[in-house]
This record gives sequence, C-alpha cells and structure tokens, in this order.
Amino acid sequence: MKLGILGGTFNPIHTAHLRIAEEVRERCGLERILFIPAATPPHKELAGDIPFAHRHAMVASAIADNPNFMVTDLENRRPGKSYSVHTLELLHQEYPGAEFYFIIGMDSYRSLGIWKDFQRLFTLTNLVVAARPGSPCDDPRSLLPVVIQQQFCYDENAHMLSHHSGHVVMFLEETFLDISSTHIRQLVADGRSIRYLVPVGVEQYIYRHGLYRSQER
Repeated sequence: MKLGILGGTFNPIHTAHLRIAEEVRERCGLERILFIPAATPPHKELAGDIPFAHRHAMVASAIADNPNFMVTDLENRRPGKSYSVHTLELLHQEYPGAEFYFIIGMDSYRSLGIWKDFQRLFTLTNLVVAARPGSPCDDPRSLLPVVIQQQFCYDENAHMLSHHSGHVVMFLEETFLDISSTHIRQLVADGRSIRYLVPVGVEQYIYRHGLYRSQER
C-alpha cells in the first residue's frame, strides 16, 4: 500500500489542506491519505487550547465524503509530544509493508534541522514537499541541514532528491490557496463568515460548539 501522511494541528482543517492532500494522492498514485491531528505539537503553542477531540472531529467531518481519505487518533493514544519520527515508527507497526509519503510544506522542509531525530525521517518515509508555484529552488539539497546533505543525490530533471536509504524527497507545486487556520480563527472571533474557507460540516461544527469565539483580537 502506498500511503500518504498529512499531519498538523488542524485548528481548524480547511480547504487548502484537503486540496494539497488530493493533489499529492493523485500525482504520487497513492491509495490513501492518512490525516494525523497532532495531540501535543512540539514546536508551537496550540492556539485557543482546542482539545484534540474537537480537532479530530473536524477532520473526520471534512473528509467524510472522500473514500481515499482517513483520519487517525494515533498521536492522542500515546503520551508526550507529537514528534513525527515517533509517529512514523508507530505507523510502520500499524501498516506493515506500507510505503509512506510524508507531506510537508516548504517552510517545514527548510526547518527540518530542529525536528527531533530528523536524520531518521529519511529512513522511515519518502517526503513530499508542497511548494508554491513559481518558487523553485535550484538545488533543494542546500536547504537541508549540512550534516546530512551528502546523504542525497539530486536529480534536476525529476526535481527529486534520492537518499541512500532508497527513499526520495519529491517537490511538487500545488494549487496555491492562501488560506490559514489563523485567519479562520480570527474571522470567527470577529463574527465574520468563514464560508468556502472550510467544508460546510466543519463550519457547522465550529459554530455548534462555540469554537474560537473567545480568541483575543
């Protein structure tokens, strides 16, 4: 099974998350995309202190009509911070024999050096880096931490890095939708519409549970 992985706080999940997942699934020939809400994100505060259960439920609502999308509570089932390397180790146990494609943005790719055990990531999964159209990098190997740059070969024609483990780092330009969870939370706090920024079910869930209304302005 070729399984895509899209993690995040999903606070809330929005249309851009879904479109990126769909484009990567199609272009990489993946059978499923697994959405993994973070329980305790290691590198940033969780705005609004929205419980995991709410964020998981919003993802479940957002993907309910797509049989190729799944959501898991894996990161809520284990203690401690939601480090990606630990999540990938658990996924190998839950999906033995699967080939993983871990989806991240270019901003996350540039900051891999601060991720826990980042060198192990490349032995556990392929990476798919979603880049904005028209913003290519001549040699994306140069954006990696210096200590691991020599572990990769760059194929300029394929715009892909090959790791000595056999995994690859792919760079795909996706349809750029300038939508952010931060902006959506602020719109809700200001009493403004979020229609078409999030799926209808997510919009209804936010209003039904009174999420984000107390956010500081």
